Amino acid sequence: MKTYINPNKKKWSGLLKRPTQTVENIEDTVNEIFKDVQRRGDKAISKYTELFDGVVLNTTEVSSEEIEEASKQVSADLKNAIQTAKSNIVTFHKAQKTERITVQTSKGIECWQEKRPIQKVGLYIPGGTAPLFSTVLMLAVPAQIAGCRDIVLCSPPNKDGKIANEILYTAQLCGVTKIIKAGGIQAIAGLTFGTQTIPQVYKIFGPGNQFVTVAKQLATKFGVAIDMPAGPSELLVVADDAAKANYVASDLLSQAEHGSDSQVILVSTSKQLIVSVEKEIKEQLKKLSRLKIAQNAIAHSKLIYVKSDQIAIEMINEYAPEHFIICTKNEAFYLNHLENAGSVFIGNYTPESAGDYASGTNHTLPTNGFSKAYSGVNLDSFTKSITFQKISKEGLKNIGNTIELMAEAEGLQAHKNAVSLRLKDLD
Repeated sequence: MKTYINPNKKKWSGLLKRPTQTVENIEDTVNEIFKDVQRRGDKAISKYTELFDGVVLNTTEVSSEEIEEASKQVSADLKNAIQTAKSNIVTFHKAQKTERITVQTSKGIECWQEKRPIQKVGLYIPGGTAPLFSTVLMLAVPAQIAGCRDIVLCSPPNKDGKIANEILYTAQLCGVTKIIKAGGIQAIAGLTFGTQTIPQVYKIFGPGNQFVTVAKQLATKFGVAIDMPAGPSELLVVADDAAKANYVASDLLSQAEHGSDSQVILVSTSKQLIVSVEKEIKEQLKKLSRLKIAQNAIAHSKLIYVKSDQIAIEMINEYAPEHFIICTKNEAFYLNHLENAGSVFIGNYTPESAGDYASGTNHTLPTNGFSKAYSGVNLDSFTKSITFQKISKEGLKNIGNTIELMAEAEGLQAHKNAVSLRLKDLD
């Protein structure tokens, strides 16, 4: 990791740049695959599964027998861990339920808002070098609580044509209604257009690489909503002498091992801590099974020294991290002045991996600076709000003239007439 001392604010933009390709570099590939899937359906899905995943499948839909067999292969200890995590996630997301909101805006006019589930949702679960069964919990649990009718899960198969046992076990535990062996751009395209096997959905959820992120953004052009543009994982830690260097190093490496395109940053007001963390990273790296991946991520990650907490928080809000750890003497300062972050972890004993797995909060979060405008996945992500209104005769008399005047001023005569006719009958 390269160390930067008091970087000039004018250079922050370049310093905080993510190690990702620009959309232009991959958009052509995404467009080509989308057109092919739209035109040829399952045949195109099979073609790209063979090309990118190296396997030819007889069928892409996972059978109940496969799920049952996969569940047998998951150890009792891991099943208990998954169930514990699920319980905490259920508790946190159930608490987000809101009741119908009703108000009388003026006499005779009753307005209310209710939340209804999105009927058809698609969950994308990355496979690759680390099948993320924890993401199944993060997406399927709130979908089930919200009451989504169809919950379709797509995940890339391995070389044997299978989805990880843990993913299948967790999916059936959380009420997923259909599981498809498809990954990458082709899975997002399948969920967007629908194929002979993959149902078309109304909204797509889930993280992925840069190709998946661009594919999700392209899906919106075809009327399908997405949770957010969630790409490669990232973490920013702010720490001073109140932090333990080995803890900070372990948190940075926990995100670095996600993928070679992940990014981790330490911002600190302590030069000594930076030196200690860098030393710890070198030592802890040697013991990681995903050494090469973590090394690649660390290569484009940064250690940044700044003079004050004020400068630090300005830099953090500019970066808008997906995950943000606060380990400082003055944690209240950062909490009070934080504007942009996906999820926040506070203190020496709150590792980011707790949120990844089992504390209860959701780990599907906005990356690449999108936390400036996007929230992480939550229960509301799986619902939409519908407004209702009922106006009595008295209510229409009270508001009728207001509507007529406004409609006439906008030159919309039919709008005015819709009120005038009723008022005339009431008179």
